[in-house]
Amino acid sequence: MTKINYIKIAKKTAATQISELKKINKVFGKPFNKAIDLIANCKGKVIAAGIGKSGLIARKVSATLSSVGVSSFYLNPGEANHGDLGQIEKKDVLLVFSYSGNTAEITNMLRYANRFGIKIIGVASKQDSLLIKASDVPILLPKVKESDPTGMVPTTSTSITLLFGDCLSVALMSKIKFSKDRFKIFHPGGNIGQALLLVKDIMLKGKKLPTISINRTIEDAIKVINLKKLGIVVVTKNNYVKGFLTDGDCRRAIKRLKKDDKIKKFMTLKPLFVTENTTASKALAIMNEHKITSLLVKNDTSPKKKNEFKLKGIVHIHSLLQYGLK
Repeated sequence: MTKINYIKIAKKTAATQISELKKINKVFGKPFNKAIDLIANCKGKVIAAGIGKSGLIARKVSATLSSVGVSSFYLNPGEANHGDLGQIEKKDVLLVFSYSGNTAEITNMLRYANRFGIKIIGVASKQDSLLIKASDVPILLPKVKESDPTGMVPTTSTSITLLFGDCLSVALMSKIKFSKDRFKIFHPGGNIGQALLLVKDIMLKGKKLPTISINRTIEDAIKVINLKKLGIVVVTKNNYVKGFLTDGDCRRAIKRLKKDDKIKKFMTLKPLFVTENTTASKALAIMNEHKITSLLVKNDTSPKKKNEFKLKGIVHIHSLLQYGLK
């Protein structure tokens, strides 16, 4: 019995698709630009639609658009034929996927859109297809070789359709000036949300900050540490950070402490700090590396002098843990 080389088959499949996907460059012309403008200027929702494999791709593209701030949802053409066409408004844009362009289920949806003047972006591979003819912005995908042995199973064709959807979404991000800050708004959860979380989102500030003048006594410092409950007090002079004192510092020096001792005698100089735009994950990494529980947050408007800055806030290990960072 001949042993089947599955790795060889997989590599051949990958090679076929990689080669065929290069044909996507044929898509990028005036219709592509028109599609970007139409979506960017849409006053309603971008409604993605498709059946079968094209429906799965439509769902994915709609989800990507939503995650970058473009109002979008998926509509099943089959369900639309039984009452859901009412979800489509004149101010919406239809983004319809059908590799053949002649899928029976999309017919009524296209007629409805044409009747009420709803703009259609149609994505198909056949020039004379119903979808291409009915679209305000027809996107003609190149015909590609399927990567299965029969040459009939939707493989490469679904890949190139999905690739088009990603290209459309990424180009649109530039059009709408998409940024990490906007992405964080629409994607606050999961690993992505944690990766985008900034120190300024979770730091303590204002009256919650444990600060004290450098001329005050150790007794005063201990009172502030107990009051603010962060285990640390930041020592300042003329609003500039000069050092810090922890409850551990106080305990270690307890035998030689006098009530009227000044803070500067025991404080730690050159405290570690981050800026408010530092990612929370990086702040946690610094804490773990130096085995500390708090980091000072530097005011970005502070003078550019080494180890001299005004305090903007404090990020504490408990705040990071509350947001699920580990």
